[in-house]
Amino acid sequence: MIELTPSQIAALKLARDGDLYPQPMKKWTHQNATVTYAKTDRWKERPQKVKSVTSKALDELKASGFLERRHLDHDASKDVYGITMAGKMWLLKNK
Repeated sequence: MIELTPSQIAALKLARDGDLYPQPMKKWTHQNATVTYAKTDRWKERPQKVKSVTSKALDELKASGFLERRHLDHDASKDVYGITMAGKMWLLKNK
């Protein structure tokens, strides 16, 4: 069984929600991600941050086989990454 750090688990959960795209400052997040507001906040006063993943966590998950490149013909640093079936199974078993 592979042990993951909390930041890797958060990255895997973020990838489960959608593909990860490169952002400035070596971060990865969903395409067109914006600040959102809580559904229960009636006046939309408390913005919720855009969740992102560091390149280090992304590389560690790629090495474990939990994330994969979606478009192999593009540059690896600008490519889109998505969760693999192994990553989905790890989340089902552990979290």
